[in-house]
Amino acid sequence: MAIRVLIEREIEAGQEGKLHHVMMQLRAKAMQNKGYISGETLRALNNPNKYLAISNWNSVEDWRSWENSPERKKIQEEMKSIVLGKESVTVYVHL
Repeated sequence: MAIRVLIEREIEAGQEGKLHHVMMQLRAKAMQNKGYISGETLRALNNPNKYLAISNWNSVEDWRSWENSPERKKIQEEMKSIVLGKESVTVYVHL
C-alpha cells in the first residue's frame, strides 16, 4: 500500500544553502532505494525558515528501510547542526 511521508523542519536563519545541499543528498540517495516513488520540498510562506519535505513510497516497509539505513542516518547528522528542535515525521496511507 502506497504511503506519503511528511517531514517538517525549521532551520536556523541563514542556513538555507546548507539545507538545500543536504536535502539534495537525501533525495538523491532516496531515489536509489527500493520503493521510492517521488518527493518534493516546500517552504512555508509565513515562515521562511520552515520546510516541509514530502515523499511517496510504495510501502511503509520501504520507507522504514530507508529511514533506518546507515546512509540516511549519516546525512541526517549533517542536518542536525542547522535544524531547530526536532523534526516532525508523519506517515500517511493513501485511501
